[in-house]
Amino acid sequence: MVAFDAGWGGGAFSTCAGNIVSEKSENGGWRRDADKVDLAEQSLLNKLIRRSLVRNRNQVEVLQRDPTSPLYSVKTFEELRLKPELLKGVYNMGFNRPSRIQENALPMMLAQPPQNLIAQSQSGTGKTAAFSLAMLSHVNPANKWTQCLCISPTYELALQIGQVIEQMGKFCPDVKLAYAIRGNRMERGIKLQDQIVIGTPGTVLDWCTKYKLIDPKKITMFVLDEADVMIATQGHRDQSIRIHRQLTKDCQMLLFSATFEDSVWRFAEQVVPDPNIIRLKREEETLDTIKQFYVLCKEKEDKFTALCNLYGSLTIAQAMIFCHTRKMAAWLTAHLTKEGHQVALLSGEMTVEQRAAVIERFRNGKEKVLVTTNVCSRGIDVEQVSLVVNFDLPVDMDGNADNETYLHRIGRTGRFGRRGFAVNMVDSKHSMDIINQIEMHFSMFLFLWP
Repeated sequence: MVAFDAGWGGGAFSTCAGNIVSEKSENGGWRRDADKVDLAEQSLLNKLIRRSLVRNRNQVEVLQRDPTSPLYSVKTFEELRLKPELLKGVYNMGFNRPSRIQENALPMMLAQPPQNLIAQSQSGTGKTAAFSLAMLSHVNPANKWTQCLCISPTYELALQIGQVIEQMGKFCPDVKLAYAIRGNRMERGIKLQDQIVIGTPGTVLDWCTKYKLIDPKKITMFVLDEADVMIATQGHRDQSIRIHRQLTKDCQMLLFSATFEDSVWRFAEQVVPDPNIIRLKREEETLDTIKQFYVLCKEKEDKFTALCNLYGSLTIAQAMIFCHTRKMAAWLTAHLTKEGHQVALLSGEMTVEQRAAVIERFRNGKEKVLVTTNVCSRGIDVEQVSLVVNFDLPVDMDGNADNETYLHRIGRTGRFGRRGFAVNMVDSKHSMDIINQIEMHFSMFLFLWP
């Protein structure tokens, strides 16, 4: 039971892949015209807007390849006995102590003899810095050939990783980095002297096989980042496996993924033999600490009136309002602006950089209302958000309640122990059915507002 009172706390929310949602057409069917969540874009957006480590409350579960081996973890970077120039690079980036996942992952990644690792880690938990540090520690600057190879699903994500390595390796002038990405043309027949190569699967495969720039047999550390995004991208899964097959059995394998669905596990097992495993224990999904209501309406104009009335009766710091489609989001933004509200619009036709800029303005309080589609349903933490409105309820392709998207949407409020609540606009019998499905799924009751 959800009660409307002052004793509100923070909730815990699980991760899920984005969905293409549907909007009801005039003939009662459902069509694929809602804003699509692109996993690679979402991952890049999270990297752009998270400049510091997030406060992750999930417990880390470690499954060792050898259960009899002592489990090592570190609380300081000094315990890792890094080269002085690397330690200087770490502190220069603003890291004071290892994050929760770094405490357990770094000793495994730096161990001798090398150990393979499969790790679950969301954006903002420090995993890019962790495997970047591992690669920089691993290479021998005196050897002028590629020793560490890292593949990432997209051009932009590869650049993000490279920037971390460049920053962290700022005081290691003898370690060179090359980008195996589109547009970076290399002469055939030459051998790269760069010790670290970051790239996308297709270009890396070409550099290894077609152009012979890299000798795969000399690669001693292979990092596969964003595995869940990788296998969701056409062709990347097969290209990654083809690269992996050219490596030696002694090559250290490190694989990272934000989610550990069955498809990710099957892929990980193909490319990482005898792994240590680090995963985040999934906290129980709960919405008990977010107060939830629904409002009965007739059409979008009626929903807009109800939204304005809501603003008149509540004290709101900042609000996020979710719509199905870009068209509806644009319509609502225009009407809210006309009413004098400071409104930002976020939808899928914008570039990732434009979206990051909008979120930064919203986070800084320059706009008090963010109207968005599902492109902003997860991973965006703004402490001041006290209200989430589902202007359109989240549904799947069959027109049923999309419970995971609902969880992520309203999870944008009540962050970090602050209080918040959610309001759902109900404009049809079908919408009421969706509310009932959500209530049954989460075993709770939504109150009618007001």
